[in-house]
Amino acid sequence: MEVLRLGSRGTEVKLLQSLLGKIGYDPGAIDGVFGTKTQQAVIEFQRDNGLTPDGVVGPSTSKFFESFLVGYDTYTIRPMDTFYKIAARYYTTLNAVLTANPGLNPANLQIGQQITVPYGIDVVFTDVDYTYEIMERDIRGLKARYPFLEVGVAGKSVLGKNLYYIRLGTGPIEVFYNGSHHGIEWITTPLLMKFIENYARAYATGSKIQGYDIRELFRNSSIYIIPMVNPDGVNIALDGPQPSNPYYTDLLRWNNTGLPFSQVWKANTRGVDLNRNYPASWQEAKNQEPSLGVTGPAPTRYGGPAPLSEPESQALVNFTRQHNFKLVIAYHTQGRVIYWLYKGIQPPRALQIAQIFSNITGYTVANVPYEAAYAGYKDWFVEVYRRPGYTIEAGIGRNPVPISQFDTIYRENEEVMLLSPII
Repeated sequence: MEVLRLGSRGTEVKLLQSLLGKIGYDPGAIDGVFGTKTQQAVIEFQRDNGLTPDGVVGPSTSKFFESFLVGYDTYTIRPMDTFYKIAARYYTTLNAVLTANPGLNPANLQIGQQITVPYGIDVVFTDVDYTYEIMERDIRGLKARYPFLEVGVAGKSVLGKNLYYIRLGTGPIEVFYNGSHHGIEWITTPLLMKFIENYARAYATGSKIQGYDIRELFRNSSIYIIPMVNPDGVNIALDGPQPSNPYYTDLLRWNNTGLPFSQVWKANTRGVDLNRNYPASWQEAKNQEPSLGVTGPAPTRYGGPAPLSEPESQALVNFTRQHNFKLVIAYHTQGRVIYWLYKGIQPPRALQIAQIFSNITGYTVANVPYEAAYAGYKDWFVEVYRRPGYTIEAGIGRNPVPISQFDTIYRENEEVMLLSPII
């Protein structure tokens, strides 16, 4: 976390404010502005934790906050410690401590031994702008809490950010969900990350979600998730292009809309719309560009110089080829619409499944509009595999969909993600 003080602004301030509220302090509105109320909350936190109460989140205070943000602490066993006492000290549960330390005998703790202790708050915050760095920290926290999660890297972005995947389950039935092909559609990443957290917690505790037996689902299926396909684009949309970005000058030129990046930027850092970069009628998509006012790299709808010219789309194609997915879902925003058809190809049961998803979500099953009819990930999957593939447009209004819609979006889509492996 960068140094934050009175007057600071941005996504890191929002994250700080959200955290302070969750651990019992009042920072005021979660608005990304470090005002006097946030400063007072920081001072109170510093006093309670033996820190210099200067209201500045510098290295020492940041270190404390970092452990809360990642969701766990590394604890050294002391004389007379028990798992129960440790859990109470961290406001967490005995089961959470046991889950985070598989194979450890709680009746045989050794003084000086180090264990992982989750805090009694969720890892994934759903009231903040969700940057790549927040996602990466959350993945680390979830893996520490739930060691049974499989976490890997499917590829790299243009700027070298990891395209993380998470696997839920060990069974032979494979499905795949992805989010944030488009920068300003970043809300689809916390949607998937919160699903991962809730699913992992239910598996660890042996509980059900909406009547679904998660342990049975875990044994019988493998849900693969790449929560952020376009990390460079997400950060550009949320924080604007940074001078350290080698494409900084180009990005300023390519965004000729007169609007801030936060309202228009869908592309990756090379100005390529990743969901128009797949080899499914790519040339048809390219032929559309002049009529859409696209002549080169742009905030949206530029499909790149060739199909799969971008490392992000290459990574998704390669990842898909390495698996045997019976169904895929690409999450986008907005419109509360489900797209399933590509050039008249109708995989078995694809429309029937789309209608079931529609009944769950209340979203409309629709034909893809002209400007989005070609070269998408769903299009490529349907064309190559002749299996059900869906683009689900969550939320309503104009992009970027505000984080205030998160709870509604999650409630509408949770059962879709639970049902897909067994439908």
